[in-house]
Amino acid sequence: MRLLVVGQLNGQLASAVKMAMTQGAKVSHVETIAAATHALRAGQGADLLLVDYSLDIAALIAANEAERIRAPVVACGVDPDARKAADAIRAGAKEFIPLPPDAEMIAAVLAAVSDDNRPMIAEDAAMKAVISMAEQVAPSEASILITGESGSGKEIVARHVHLKSRRSGKPFISVNCAAIPENLLESELFGHEKGAFTGALARRIGKFEEANGGTLLLDEISEMDARLQAKLLRAIQEREIDRVGGSQPVKVDIRILATSNRDLVQAVREGTFREDLLYRLNVVNLRLPPLRDRPGDILPMADFFVRKYAAANGLSAQPLSQEARRRLLAHRWPGNVRELENAMHRAVLLASGPEIDESAIRLPDGQPLGPADPAVRTAQAAATAAEAVSRGFVGQTVAAMEQQLIIETLEHCLGNRTHAANILGISIRTLRNKLKEYSEAGVSVPAPQMGASAA
Repeated sequence: MRLLVVGQLNGQLASAVKMAMTQGAKVSHVETIAAATHALRAGQGADLLLVDYSLDIAALIAANEAERIRAPVVACGVDPDARKAADAIRAGAKEFIPLPPDAEMIAAVLAAVSDDNRPMIAEDAAMKAVISMAEQVAPSEASILITGESGSGKEIVARHVHLKSRRSGKPFISVNCAAIPENLLESELFGHEKGAFTGALARRIGKFEEANGGTLLLDEISEMDARLQAKLLRAIQEREIDRVGGSQPVKVDIRILATSNRDLVQAVREGTFREDLLYRLNVVNLRLPPLRDRPGDILPMADFFVRKYAAANGLSAQPLSQEARRRLLAHRWPGNVRELENAMHRAVLLASGPEIDESAIRLPDGQPLGPADPAVRTAQAAATAAEAVSRGFVGQTVAAMEQQLIIETLEHCLGNRTHAANILGISIRTLRNKLKEYSEAGVSVPAPQMGASAA
């Protein structure tokens, strides 16, 4: 969490800053709104602005928006005047903190705007395997492509990689390539010089320079247009960028992570994504399983979200009833972790009584989760297994699928070549030729087991 404090650091505001630092925030300070915009434009990033409400908050927000700088503002003030506090909220502040500060309120506000308070929860074996690989490659400088369905937690994994890397003490900057208009994304990434285009009133440092020394996450990179992909490829290869309207390249030292919920191999085939850029990004691929394929994570995540949103709303964290827990496990969660989080937020607000029962857990359309009927659960499990099997073949070549089928059939036959050939519908000679080819390529071929003929 990067906190930029705007205003004079007199006694109570200084106390608020100390409390924020105790919560782990990295704090910087300017005294005026002009200095705040200048600092942000110059690449001093911030996840939150804490602003004295005696300053012109509306002008600060307007100046930031003119530069396409998006950072939430929280107003604060000593001996709070209700009218001034209301004016600050109307001007665009997300919250008002009265001074002298309250430590719990400071912590709650920081948690509400920070992504850092989303821990990596991985209890299921499928997710543990992904996290193990992530932690193994995190200390390297390799680019990593994180793939998976929308809402499956790709950005959280990216942040985890950063925290486990040698760059953990440096910035982690995330850019959502799908959320920024195509004509603005180049300036957002690479920055621009004064006068580079209409509205470029001053030099603006882009995300590449803001992330210098740290990690840059290109979220949903599949949405980037082909022209900008070429410029991105050069930046990754040369470790230097060109600001829009600039005449001199700027050296940068960053580690690139990228996410996509689309099949980039298919995008390459369709001509919408550069193959050479895919190779640069996909040095290591971390594929996140959807939540329905890691049921061991559902209840630990649900308990975490209950605690999180109970604290955020000033409520006590109620336990989930047994029936509620059964229904959570039975649901397929097409929206993945994001859907589960929203459901738990609603449940915390709708619950009444000593437990959060199944009636409080609602789908986005307001309907309750379906009953955890054993027959329904069996059908859902079968559908999930079938989907997982079919999805396992996506992205593999025909040769790779053939090899997998032959090896697994041979294992099933305890290494008996004749039986395996009969099941596969091929001649024993063809099978032996295939196995010879696999052995020469270093693939482990099952040998006949005790009591099984090698014929």
